[in-house]
Amino acid sequence: MNPSLSLAIAHLNTGTDNFAIWVVNAPYPSGYVLHDCVWSQNVTETWQKWQQMFAPHNNLDIPQGKKLTDPNQLEIPQMPLGKGGYAARLMQELGMRLWRWLFDDQILGSLERSQGIAMGQNTRLHLRLEIRDPNLITLPWEIMQPKPGQPAISLSHQQLLFSRTISEVEALPYLRTDRALNVLLVLGQDDRLQLDKEASLLEQTLTAGGPLASSSQGYAPCLVKTLVQPTPEQLIQELESKTYNVFFYAGHGLPAPDGGQLFLRPEMTLSGIELAQALTSTGVKLAVFNACWGAIPAAANRQAIPSSSLAEVLIRHGVPAVLGMRDEIADHESHSFIHAFAQALRSRKPIDEAVAEARQQLLTVYKFNQPAWTLPILYLHPYYNGELLKSFDEGITELPETSIPGIANRFPPAILRSMGKVWRLRPGVNRIGRTADNDIVIPEPSVSRLHAEILSRNTIIGIDSVQVYYLQEKSTYGTTWILESGSWRQVHHEEVPLVSGMQLKFGSTRSQTWEFMIENTGSSK
Repeated sequence: MNPSLSLAIAHLNTGTDNFAIWVVNAPYPSGYVLHDCVWSQNVTETWQKWQQMFAPHNNLDIPQGKKLTDPNQLEIPQMPLGKGGYAARLMQELGMRLWRWLFDDQILGSLERSQGIAMGQNTRLHLRLEIRDPNLITLPWEIMQPKPGQPAISLSHQQLLFSRTISEVEALPYLRTDRALNVLLVLGQDDRLQLDKEASLLEQTLTAGGPLASSSQGYAPCLVKTLVQPTPEQLIQELESKTYNVFFYAGHGLPAPDGGQLFLRPEMTLSGIELAQALTSTGVKLAVFNACWGAIPAAANRQAIPSSSLAEVLIRHGVPAVLGMRDEIADHESHSFIHAFAQALRSRKPIDEAVAEARQQLLTVYKFNQPAWTLPILYLHPYYNGELLKSFDEGITELPETSIPGIANRFPPAILRSMGKVWRLRPGVNRIGRTADNDIVIPEPSVSRLHAEILSRNTIIGIDSVQVYYLQEKSTYGTTWILESGSWRQVHHEEVPLVSGMQLKFGSTRSQTWEFMIENTGSSK
């Protein structure tokens, strides 16, 4: 897991300008710092100017703030006052003011040290921002930059990858190991779109290079199924019928308190909460919305309703990743973004890296002084590392019992037993955990949703191929135990070969004992 730093922003008292900014997750123990601050009127004034140029229809208020004496007054370089020059200066000014307000005092120190840790590990820091004041969600935090001439925080660069997140979430469902993009493309009601033409264009964009691009191009396969104006029942049935890992929606949408409304067809809508249930139950890892307001909360009396945006609702229900738009995006801009985004995903890059590359493409094509590159908003579940596809040399290939006739018979039959009950283990993967979607369910509080897996595969010993069972530990806190030499040894995210007679515990050391056994061929158990 790459190093990550998660920050949270919360309004301390309603009706005041007082905020708290603190570190929720850091890659080192002393990185958990807290900073109390006052909202800056300088940010509000610059944001109002920004809206007048780029989003005149926005109808949400943000704190007005107090006029503060700023010892680090921003020095914005003088630029031509033509429309393009003014827009670029305004973009940069708002980005720098947001940076200075967020990364003040100890928060900046925590960021810099976390970046140093990531650099020491020859990787990038995953920076995640949680905005608990719904009125601040509309601000384009993605444009933050520390100084003139330095890249915005959300663009593709060598130091960090940026996304938003939420901490109050349902646990992640079991996530399959995928090596191909399987996309369900849904085109809903939209009077502006020629749906057949749009479907063809988006499918070509997602599968550029062919559905089975050559390995020399380095692309994973991408298969797309398109539904045009389905009913909610047809949509859910299609999700349940196949193993999709990407859900893509293009069409009309409106904000609403229950996660917004997606207009699938005339007089047929699907709420964010209803969609969340379908996506989490079918194992979709990424939901993409080419619809207005997907990342923006609903509002009442110009005040944002907490936890009401489509992106927030889906993440809270356990969808691993959601990509929505902060405002309206033109069709040509959207297609450019999706093309670059799909290419990066098919190169097996993590979702936050793919978004950064696609955002950079928007900036290059449509320029820094235009809002296109600021519109995509990525939310990641706090326990999701953003990995959508495995590379060919990673992970463990599951062995379906029906893949090769008779192959299951090559593995010695094995069981797991406890307190007089016996569970037969099948060749392939056997999942153990607290929830009902596991093969072996242990309903104890100390057991994780997906606690461990027992899998089988061929192992070469000398010149012989031997069929071996392994335990792969996956629990949150490493609460799996193996009896060795008369004492219990704790394992955490390890892969341990299993031998007949080995005793195990899942969760607490006081929990029931399990025994792994290889059955004799003639056994009647």
